[in-house]
Formats: sequence, structure tokens, C-alpha cells
Amino acid sequence: MVCTGGSHPAVVRCTWLLWAGDLPHDAPFPTKVVTTDGTTLFEGQDIKDGQNVWQSIGGQTVGSVWGHGGVIAPDWSADYLHREAELLLKKFAERDGLDYASLPPLSRLGIRSSCVRSA
Repeated sequence: MVCTGGSHPAVVRCTWLLWAGDLPHDAPFPTKVVTTDGTTLFEGQDIKDGQNVWQSIGGQTVGSVWGHGGVIAPDWSADYLHREAELLLKKFAERDGLDYASLPPLSRLGIRSSCVRSA
């Protein structure tokens, strides 16, 4: 939406966007999380305490374009993709009766190119 023109609706829309954009956007915290039989698993303060620990070790700087990892929890998309690629390379090597971790660099390159060709 573009805020242009002198009409009354455009002014209202622009005012609304400016006001709403300035509102705090904190994630809601439950007072407690319980099982179906009523047993308390954890309380809201436990979540906040965990967040404080995470932030104290720099976890809020972790995130990616996939989500808001640094705001609530880590976004491990890059880590997952790396592990998935390692697993795939290992499986391709095992298919030929080889151990990927013990292969020399040139042989590893051959396995990698096999992965790319079959993708």
C-alpha cells in the first residue's frame, strides 16, 4: 500500500500504518503448559528464563531468512542443511562400499559430483 494523495482515506491508512508499526510485537507467553491430564510441564517464567540464558550466550544473533530464530529460538536451517548434505555424501559413498570420512579429497570430490548429478 502506498500512502499518496491528499484524500482522507489515504491519510487514515498512513496514520494507521505508522501507529500500528510502533506497537510492541512481543511473543505471547503462556502462564503454564499442561498435559491433557492436568500435569504442569512448565510455566511461562521457565520460558523467559530459558530465553535469558540463550540471550546471555549470544543466541539472539542466530537467525536466517527462514524465520525469526533470534527472537524466540534458534533457527537451525543452515545447520540442518549441512548435516543433511553430510548424510547424503555418506550414503552415496556407502552405496559403492566406501567410507566417505576416510576418502582422500579427490575421491570425495567424485562423490560430491555424483550427488549433484543425481539431484
